[in-house]
Amino acid sequence: MPLPESLRAYDDPNAFERIFVHVGGLRFSLRVAGEPNAEALALCLHGFPESSYSWRYQMPLLAKLGYRVWAPDLRGYGDSDKPNRVEDYRLEFLLEDIAGLVDQASAKRLILVGHDWGGYLAWQFAIRRIRPLERLIVMNIPHPRRMAEGLRRSPKQLLRSWYMFAFQIPRLPEWWLSRNNHEAIRKAFLGMAIDKSRFPPHVLDEFVRSASQPGALFGMLAYYRASFRYPHRTPRRVLELPTLLLWGEEDRALGKELTHNTHELVRPLTLRFIPNCSHWVQQEAPEVVNAMIEDWLEGRRVRHASEIARG
Repeated sequence: MPLPESLRAYDDPNAFERIFVHVGGLRFSLRVAGEPNAEALALCLHGFPESSYSWRYQMPLLAKLGYRVWAPDLRGYGDSDKPNRVEDYRLEFLLEDIAGLVDQASAKRLILVGHDWGGYLAWQFAIRRIRPLERLIVMNIPHPRRMAEGLRRSPKQLLRSWYMFAFQIPRLPEWWLSRNNHEAIRKAFLGMAIDKSRFPPHVLDEFVRSASQPGALFGMLAYYRASFRYPHRTPRRVLELPTLLLWGEEDRALGKELTHNTHELVRPLTLRFIPNCSHWVQQEAPEVVNAMIEDWLEGRRVRHASEIARG
């Protein structure tokens, strides 16, 4: 299905202003939108193998709703700095990056929006109460405790997560991801996407440009390597925070069953599934994702995907 013209304009990698912020000795590249002095900040955290570009369709919506929107290239990605040691990608350092960005923004209100690895960091940031949060939006990454349980108890999920183990091999994954002009990066999107028209060549080119920056592939893979070498525990407290969990049902990497019983760990929780949509939910189904986000942030009942499709 063709992308609406109102969204297609944001496929331009230069559609948003870019700024650089220094946190903890590292320089972070951010795409930004909205009123620069807005009291409410929406900090959008991307996943693997993406970049801040993955939020191009949500940034205008969040700006329209009154948020100052910051979408950083995370540590190791794109145009941000890329430490060259695996230990520099330990969870505590990644969470310190987020805290530093929040502090730099000096916003009075904060929501986190995260997908994949960015969603995992958002979960951990919220559960650990690192900074006060008003709301949390997570897409296609389960609560950390549900993820851990899935890897321990579900052979099917363990098989789906084969890449996490393959990425522990030194140097070989970097070679594989970079060969043939980063063909594997392109296939990561196209191979999983249900509506492949949402990932035209110019969109894939921007993700390849990000991944081809010196040191980027090492940094991107270091998230997985550090998580194995430096394991951590998720606090066993209930997250008392309004949370919206959105899930593309055709996710080949993470089973829908990982969302089961999340309401036992988070309250209040709103969970919505998006059928015929892959792991790349906010890029593949931005019309549905944006409608759900707007419903939720505006205090309305969050419509199901079928209701949004009917208009």
